[in-house]
Amino acid sequence: MKMDADLLHLPSVGFAEEEADMNDWELPLAFMKKRHSEKIEGSKALAQSWRMKDRMKTVSVALVLCLNVGVDPPDVVKTSPCARLECWIDPLSMSPQKALETIGANLQKQYENWQPRARYKQSLDPTVDEVKKLCTSLRRNAKEERVLFHYNGHGVPRPTVNGEIWVFNKNYTQYIPLSIYDLQTWMGSPSIFVYDCSNAGIIVTSFKQFALQREQELEVAAINPSHPLAQMPLPPSMKNCIQLAACEASELLPMNPDLPADLFTSCLTTPIKIALRWFCMQKSAKLVPGVTLDLIEKIPGRLNDRRTPLGELNWIFTAITDTIAWNVLPRDLFQKLFRQDLLVASLFRNFLLAERIMRSYNCTPVSSPRLPPTYMHAMWQAWDLAVDICLSQLPTIIEEGTAFRHSPFFAEQLTAFQVWLTMGVENRNPPEQLPIVLQVLLSQVHRLRALDLLGCFLDLGPWAVSLALSVGIFPYVLKLLQSSARELRPLLVFIWAKILAVDSSCQADLVKDNGHKYFLSVLADSYMPAEHRTMAVFILAVIVNSYSTGQEACLQGNLIANCLEQLSDPHPLLRQWVAICLGRIWQNFDPARWCGVRDSAHEKLYILLSDPIPEVRCAAVFALGTFVGNSAERTDHSTTIDHNVAMMLAQLINDGSPVVRKELVVALSHLVVQYESNFCTVALQFIEEEKNYTVSSPANSSEPGNLTPVRDSPAIPRLRSVNSYTNIRAVTTARNLNKSLQNLNLNEEGGPAAFSPGNLSTSSSASSTLGSPDNDEYILSFETIDKMRRVSSYSSLNSLIGVSFNSVYTQIWRVLLHLAADPFPEVSDLAMKVLNCIAYKAMMNARPQRILDSGSLTQSAPASPTSKGTHIHQAGGSPPMPSTSSSSLTNEVPKPPTRDQPATRPPYTPTLGGQAPHSHQFPRTRKMFDKGPEQAAEDGDEPCGHRNYISAALQTGLCDWSAKYFAQPVTKIPEEHDLQSQVRMERQWRFLRNARVKRQSRSITQRGVSRLDDQIFINRNPGVPSVVKFHPFNTCIAVADKDSICFWDWEKGERLDYFYNGNPRYTRITAMEYLNGHDCSLLLTATDDGALRVWKNFADQKNPEMVTAWQGLSDMLPTTRGQPSTSAHSAGMVVDWEQETGLLMTSGDVRVIRIWDTDREMKVQDIPTGADSCVTSLSCDSQRSLIVAGLGDGSVRVFDRRMGPNECRIMTYREHGAWVVKAHLQKESDGHIISVSVNGDVRFFEPRTPDSVNVLQTVKGLTALDIHPQANLFACGSMNQFIAVYNANGDVISNIKYYDGFMGQRIGAISCLAFHPHWPHLAVGSNDYYMSIYSAEKRLR
Repeated sequence: MKMDADLLHLPSVGFAEEEADMNDWELPLAFMKKRHSEKIEGSKALAQSWRMKDRMKTVSVALVLCLNVGVDPPDVVKTSPCARLECWIDPLSMSPQKALETIGANLQKQYENWQPRARYKQSLDPTVDEVKKLCTSLRRNAKEERVLFHYNGHGVPRPTVNGEIWVFNKNYTQYIPLSIYDLQTWMGSPSIFVYDCSNAGIIVTSFKQFALQREQELEVAAINPSHPLAQMPLPPSMKNCIQLAACEASELLPMNPDLPADLFTSCLTTPIKIALRWFCMQKSAKLVPGVTLDLIEKIPGRLNDRRTPLGELNWIFTAITDTIAWNVLPRDLFQKLFRQDLLVASLFRNFLLAERIMRSYNCTPVSSPRLPPTYMHAMWQAWDLAVDICLSQLPTIIEEGTAFRHSPFFAEQLTAFQVWLTMGVENRNPPEQLPIVLQVLLSQVHRLRALDLLGCFLDLGPWAVSLALSVGIFPYVLKLLQSSARELRPLLVFIWAKILAVDSSCQADLVKDNGHKYFLSVLADSYMPAEHRTMAVFILAVIVNSYSTGQEACLQGNLIANCLEQLSDPHPLLRQWVAICLGRIWQNFDPARWCGVRDSAHEKLYILLSDPIPEVRCAAVFALGTFVGNSAERTDHSTTIDHNVAMMLAQLINDGSPVVRKELVVALSHLVVQYESNFCTVALQFIEEEKNYTVSSPANSSEPGNLTPVRDSPAIPRLRSVNSYTNIRAVTTARNLNKSLQNLNLNEEGGPAAFSPGNLSTSSSASSTLGSPDNDEYILSFETIDKMRRVSSYSSLNSLIGVSFNSVYTQIWRVLLHLAADPFPEVSDLAMKVLNCIAYKAMMNARPQRILDSGSLTQSAPASPTSKGTHIHQAGGSPPMPSTSSSSLTNEVPKPPTRDQPATRPPYTPTLGGQAPHSHQFPRTRKMFDKGPEQAAEDGDEPCGHRNYISAALQTGLCDWSAKYFAQPVTKIPEEHDLQSQVRMERQWRFLRNARVKRQSRSITQRGVSRLDDQIFINRNPGVPSVVKFHPFNTCIAVADKDSICFWDWEKGERLDYFYNGNPRYTRITAMEYLNGHDCSLLLTATDDGALRVWKNFADQKNPEMVTAWQGLSDMLPTTRGQPSTSAHSAGMVVDWEQETGLLMTSGDVRVIRIWDTDREMKVQDIPTGADSCVTSLSCDSQRSLIVAGLGDGSVRVFDRRMGPNECRIMTYREHGAWVVKAHLQKESDGHIISVSVNGDVRFFEPRTPDSVNVLQTVKGLTALDIHPQANLFACGSMNQFIAVYNANGDVISNIKYYDGFMGQRIGAISCLAFHPHWPHLAVGSNDYYMSIYSAEKRLR
């Protein structure tokens, strides 16, 4: 170990010192943000069960008392003494009739405590008819609401097995049975029944049997209408009926004289009173001295005043019973019984008490629906403690008048909840205390703490939000928005952001209760921290999302001005959401758009288009896209604004982030929808031009000059064909072929593959694809579009359409053509959809005209009514007016458009979401986003492929994806920062491996390498190797051929992967870099058309995926693609990667060195090379901010990137007479520049001196060369089929001419070679497809 430590500090003997100063942990990672690793889409909406679909009220109550005071029923033998109290009244203390009436009145009062607004009807000692009359009248009045039937049967016999309860005859000489079946018929549904009598369980059983019988009768009647049952009035269904019974079928009510006779009714209607009495009767009450039953009667306070002892007990009781129910009952049953109807909820909470008390007297109350047993639940102990604490203060309060000390119950429960939050593991049962937290929100004392804990709970994820909503939190937090307390603001904003991120349907509730005003005031409050304003603006963005009432309310609340003030806030998430919120408030809402115009909102949004954070740029593009996407009447003013916005957006065409470019296509598609007819005209012109030109492809152009592009065109001339996406050599195994196809979303069913969303045409001949869209293809294939990009010149378009019409539409069309060839498939897919939609419309409109005037587009005579087509009207740029598709159907003669018509799309043109051939079925006043008539697929010439190229709702999912941030835990430590997490352990392992590789390889290179010809790997590559790149730390090597990449494990000698890079035909891979090589590696490939692609998941068992892709150089000059006479290669695109800074230097057949910041995904600098030839090699040093470039004219130029574009070139060496193959800058403070030209002269320069300090001569006719960054070595590969390896003094240490092995055949012409960054290994690719690796000693590593 000691030796290793010493080695670490040894100065390096080689060319460059090992960077021991830059710690792996501190190196930034490129392309590892969420936008790179996740699919950009919203989360799956959780099915929201918390909203009560059918909230109900119990509006009528029938109180049926059969007491017959003074006469005991014959079938019950009472004890003596016996329980006598009914509704806390002793019936024997007054005359029977008066007792009956008093008891009835008292029962009504007891119920009124729970439901004061219901209609109460008493029926005292009734007959069957009286019960019937009572029930039918109550049902009639209640309509669909709930009716309660309370039955006290203490003065009549017990219920019968046949399903009857007893009432009286008129003169009280007989007991008369009343069938439950009849009772069901009179009461109807929904109803709730309370039975307080012995053997009450019998009634519940009979009730269910009768209910079942009814269901069967209903079924019979439904199946067979002639059945006698069907003739009768149909019996009501009893599905929504609830029953509460005092005891099981075989049990008698308790007769203990210390209890009331109607113990069950007392528990249901006066729970606190009976609970306290029962508590005093238990043994444990002896621990509270001086508390007697009389004292209990004197507890001060009112039940509904929570500050008094009685009120506080009632509140605690409610919290505890609610909590027990929530923890024990299934969720849906809990919702139905405890959240749907206030009276039912109260009765069921009190029923839990009844179960506890009555079970202690051997009675089991029964309910239907049946509840799990709750009488042993641990929360009852908390209730006993609360009662104990309250009662122990009673004597002193009553006798001495001391102040009442409030119960610690709620504070303790909040502590328990806090413990659950801080100590728990990920997957665990929900916290028991959640319903209590809800109750605590009612109390001012604990509210702040409760909200804080609730916020922490909601932060656990969408499941927690759903749980809290199902407990019933919603009305509470809605009510709290009326509070003006500033300290609650951050908490409420956080909680609402969580709720709306999971369930956006709450937007309506908020607007209805004016809740949006709360968040508008938070947003406008500059003292609020940025994160809380971010949440407020997110909430407002949800409120205005596709909800016109919300848009209207927020517009009135000055939302737009508030948002515009915060566009330049330093907090990126706030900027992002402010832009999204603006984009949503004026989406299809014209008043907001005009309000934005008055505030120059679009101009203020322009600054965000160059924001360092891609998501913010994206949000700004979204906002500007919906700004131009409004469908109201067009005026010259609004058209000018749209044009300005469009031209601003067009500047993002080469943004480094595909997320931004996708949003750009959608934004431009809104513009295309608005000005459809103008775009149709442009499209036809491009299509015509494309047909009249024949353009030779760059690949077979002999003279480089015939393709000089139009200087002001943003397009890059190059051809892209969809065929090339399947052009993977037959060498690939089935697995790898599948892999390659899968990551390109290809469609593998027979025939040439086609792009997924809309089946791209694979036919390269434009005429066949344009002929008729009856085949299921895009009208414009990749090749057609690409050809358009190359032939379009401004002059011909100007001649067609007056200049005023020209500029914006043609430029936007070019931008879309450019985006259709984007290296990132999702971007090009979207752009293809938009282009093809317009091309299709244009073709449909122009078809009949083709017949009339053989394709001339400049005709301005009106089309005849039978031609069912359009003509293009030049004056004033009015849109083409399609006539109705069939004149015979409508008998209308289309008129040519007149001058004074506003330039709007004619209302009956099918919109982009509609379908042209069916336009005769649209009403004349077609709504903008109307979907058009629903038509079956076999309707005439309408192929499925053209159904919906582009609909008004084309979107990228960016906003929903951004909203996921608020649904996920915000306060949780990210996994990579958690020292114990799997992710962290894996990183640690990788960094240890890296240190080991550096240490071991350094010990070898420091000893000096005397020979390097030991072949440790050879294999035939699927394609001719053009670039090879060792992974810096594992045993993987990437080998690129023209358009695919193969991965080999050079230690095991096996192929790991082979996949297609996705670059078009006529382009080739010219450079590769490993990004984040020290950690989770990504592979960057550069092709000679200037496109950069980044891949992940290669060389393991997963499918390779494209992380990102962008146009690194937008104007690669095809003139220099003609190969230089002196070299086997043209420069193509060259790159150099700086991991420490996250900067990527790119250059090639261009006159600049372009620097990209991968963190911001944007271009940060263009350094002009000042030369007239291409850049062939780049090397940079972040410590000194230097960039060295080797050029095709033999010069080596040194740039300092800290200086301005005019003075940054600090040195030019012109000692080489020919193309520079490699220029290398050593990575140390006094490192030299080593450069080698194709003539084999190696020159060493010291950056501060104008002449070389050393020159060595190697072989002539170099085709490839590499310099080992650690050892004193460089290797040269020659056309003449050999490799020479030299040390620093210019001595040849190895000459390799033959492959090892039995045949020992000659090496092919060398196409590429590369050293390993650490080990003394040299990889060589040659034109005979072979890939070999040579090392210093046998298997030495």
